Amino acid sequence: MNDLDLFSDPYGDPYGDDRPAEEQHGRRDRRRVRKRQKRHRRNGRAAALFALAFLVAVFGTGGVLGYAWLDDKWHPPDYAGQGAGNVTVQIKEGASGSVIGATLERHRVVKSSRAFVKAYAKEARASSIQPGFYQMRLKMSSAAAMALLLNPKSRAGNQITIPEGRRAVETYQLLAKKTGISVKEFQAAAKKGKSLGLPSYAKGNVEGYLYPGRYDLDPNGSAEQILKQMVERFNEEASSTDLVAKARKADMSPATVVTIASLVQAEGGKPSDLPKISRVIYNRVKKGMKLQFDTTVLYALNERRLTVTEKDLLTPSPYNTYLHEGLPPGPISNPGGDAVEAALAPKPGTWLFFIATDPTNKVTKFATTEAERVAIEKEFREWQKAHPGQ
Repeated sequence: MNDLDLFSDPYGDPYGDDRPAEEQHGRRDRRRVRKRQKRHRRNGRAAALFALAFLVAVFGTGGVLGYAWLDDKWHPPDYAGQGAGNVTVQIKEGASGSVIGATLERHRVVKSSRAFVKAYAKEARASSIQPGFYQMRLKMSSAAAMALLLNPKSRAGNQITIPEGRRAVETYQLLAKKTGISVKEFQAAAKKGKSLGLPSYAKGNVEGYLYPGRYDLDPNGSAEQILKQMVERFNEEASSTDLVAKARKADMSPATVVTIASLVQAEGGKPSDLPKISRVIYNRVKKGMKLQFDTTVLYALNERRLTVTEKDLLTPSPYNTYLHEGLPPGPISNPGGDAVEAALAPKPGTWLFFIATDPTNKVTKFATTEAERVAIEKEFREWQKAHPGQ
């Protein structure tokens, strides 16, 4: 037996060993080709099945995700019902529907801002939502949240207007009456100048930097938070009017401008008088004349009245401009924007005096000479006679 017989064709040879060698080799080659073709066909079918499965997976998942995306867009998640619990939410001035929605979502009032925006777009009165603090509930439907924002009863009711020219202590009194926080707590908070955000030139003193105007007070806010809110308003106004640059251009510090503005505000009656009062201050300081403002003496005494006595004029205080030349050491009130503008841009004129000849109607008259001053002072004395006790 030939050794090669040990490794005969496993598929068998129907012709035995009697066929010619060339024929036997040809048959073996054809069988090998057919085997390769079968393997290729099997591999091709497997590849096709795999590709089909991949496409089904991709497009099937994409379809599911696409549907979910569209469903979320058309039907954004939203709570049902009126909600429960209580949360205070602030709606800021000029807030759009999307901003309000984001605020409500952040406080867990609504489930998604998109759902609220849809409700906002459908509500004809949406633009009438007022800025302020609102008592809302947790997990409300967007429609219920919209209805609550439109209900005046849901507002916290802590809106307050601080008039221009109020001293810091008078501001504390107004805030205490509105919030129930004591004046002493506001006075203690006022000493935390750095945490309140006061500008460096204020030197830690809040007087002059509690900006007047309307405020929506957080019903849960502390005395420090409320004063910080007012100081922030001053900083915003100072930035928008470029106070520091304008003061530098006028060869003054911002603190000097605020001090002059506080005097102008304290002495002024009508807005049109403010630039003229500012000019009187400039003119008297330039001439080396004492300001002799009653308001500075009364500030030192922490009193409010129309006239001062001879004894008052002797009050030993650096704020007493009858005793000391130049400006007082700091602001004597919290001025508004018009007074600050007047301090920076006084009206041209030669006036050295002014007197409120009719305080009831806020009539102020100006004079350049001593004779003119005596004449307008006489008008004031006549007014006093007609209004005893004032």
